[in-house]
Amino acid sequence: MKILFVSLGCDKNLVDSEHMLAMLQREGFELTDDETEADAIVVNTCCFIHDAMEESIQTLIDLGRYKGEGSLKALVAVGCLAQRYEEEIRREIPEVDAVVGTNAYDEIVPVLRRTLEGERPTVIRPLKGLCDDRAGRVLTTGGHYAYLKIAEGCDKRCTYCVIPQIRGDYRSVPMEQLLAEASDLVDQGVRELILVAQETTVYGQDLYGKKALPELLTRLGKLEGLRWIRLLYCYPEEITEELMGVMASNPKVCHYIDMPIQHCSDDILRRMGRRTSRHDIEEIISALRRRMPDIAIRTTLICGFPGENQVQHEELLDFIEQMQFDRLGAFPYSRQDHTPAAGFERQVPEETKQLWADEVMELQQEVSAAKNETFIGKRLEAFVEGKVADEPVYIARTYRDAPDVDGYVFISSERELVTGEFVSVDITGAYEYDLIGDLAE
Repeated sequence: MKILFVSLGCDKNLVDSEHMLAMLQREGFELTDDETEADAIVVNTCCFIHDAMEESIQTLIDLGRYKGEGSLKALVAVGCLAQRYEEEIRREIPEVDAVVGTNAYDEIVPVLRRTLEGERPTVIRPLKGLCDDRAGRVLTTGGHYAYLKIAEGCDKRCTYCVIPQIRGDYRSVPMEQLLAEASDLVDQGVRELILVAQETTVYGQDLYGKKALPELLTRLGKLEGLRWIRLLYCYPEEITEELMGVMASNPKVCHYIDMPIQHCSDDILRRMGRRTSRHDIEEIISALRRRMPDIAIRTTLICGFPGENQVQHEELLDFIEQMQFDRLGAFPYSRQDHTPAAGFERQVPEETKQLWADEVMELQQEVSAAKNETFIGKRLEAFVEGKVADEPVYIARTYRDAPDVDGYVFISSERELVTGEFVSVDITGAYEYDLIGDLAE
């Protein structure tokens, strides 16, 4: 039986998908990327924001059409959209044969077998505990870097966010299990591990009664063959002196942090249910740069949150110019059903939200271009990811760049470089988000 697997949404979803792929392969299913020859299609869906939900719905509709055109016998919806809108999927997309929630993806094989036998199963478990994913993973990232999901769910309850409703409360993955998974990934050739969760900074609090991320980083750093460890999704209020100390002293931990702050206005932060103030954010940024002067700080902002006005938007622009973030993404507020913010008064018009997000990104482009120019004439280590077709130019990332969301460094080299190789690069030019360099001799 041939299976086409589609993974939508975030990198945390991707980890779930890779576990499911391993389960399917272990049970003898053959993977294909051709819709016309697939006997079954599995779509790991997303519904975090409106655009992601629309993409998931349209993907299910589009793939469902192959039931009459190819060999397709079963279409399975898994993940966040399936968890949140099971009844709506059943009613509005009858092509979907089975629905599997976020905390039941380890049921993918029996669900698929039942579906191929003519059943229309639904598996939605309580959002407690963790899936049994000991089957391993089929890496979809090229094999030289991988995401390590260290926890599931979230306890923060931000007023705009549906994650606790579709993923449950925060549950850390036991450390020994993570170390075993990481060791297996490194044995497969992974050189960079990227730690992800809805929030990485409170890892271990539920299991060990303390924040155990510093200990996890220390133990991961002892894996022979692993070169880089990167941290994503660190909430500013949970970044401790101990964590900064490990980041500063452990040579395998990249001086890079993804720290979503969402806004700088104290009034907006309060309405968002965030647990920081502008002063708090400024203090943690200052502390990070004091401990690691070369740190690359990435953040994410929401533009047009209910009640936001022009003065607060301009405050955010001034804050961006003052803070000089190395990396930044801005998104219009997405109104989510069954969240407190959806019922707030003074909802901002769509065109205004988009305008403000565009203005933020235009400013950040200027900030990023100026920062990149400071690297001209410097030598950086880079992780090779591929080659430009028909040119002696290679695509790589520095410690300042996470996959898919940040920039690249384009390396001129007459010597053939191998994907996954670490090389030294002399930087010769800069764009808004990318660097240009020559292979250092």
